Amino acid sequence: MAEKNYILTKEVAEKKMQRMALEVAENLYGETAPVILIGIKESGMVIAEKMETLLEPLFAAGQIKVISCSINKKAPGEVLFSDEMNFTGMNIIMIDDVTNSGRTLLYALKPLLQFLPKRIQTLSLVERMHKNFPVKTDYVGLSVATTLQEHIHVEVSEGEVFGAYLE
Repeated sequence: MAEKNYILTKEVAEKKMQRMALEVAENLYGETAPVILIGIKESGMVIAEKMETLLEPLFAAGQIKVISCSINKKAPGEVLFSDEMNFTGMNIIMIDDVTNSGRTLLYALKPLLQFLPKRIQTLSLVERMHKNFPVKTDYVGLSVATTLQEHIHVEVSEGEVFGAYLE
């Protein structure tokens, strides 16, 4: 078995998430509307839960809620949220592990448009430079230029990010 070409170690991924949490807190400073972190299953949800832990000391109690988003990344269509709620007036941050073409984030955001959220932002641990869809990642841990044939995998286990590698 070939050795993995790591672009993020567990320690570096943790520092990237801490920095992104501080950026989120800075951008939402003084905000009174709730913050909804929507993690795209599977790895995106682990990152969303980690972001909640990092953001909790920076926001008032009860102001942050994490929900999950189920979507088929290969053929996005139906989008299911773990909690059906009214997103009007909320600060929403859609979270995924890797942003490739932008398609998954675009489709995941679509159901939110039936509401009037205060703001919708996106967060990704790793961003690739191959956008095919008009989605800008607001909070990025690491931007990587890759070939179209290369793939980035984020390793998660038991609620922790263990790194990311290029394949």
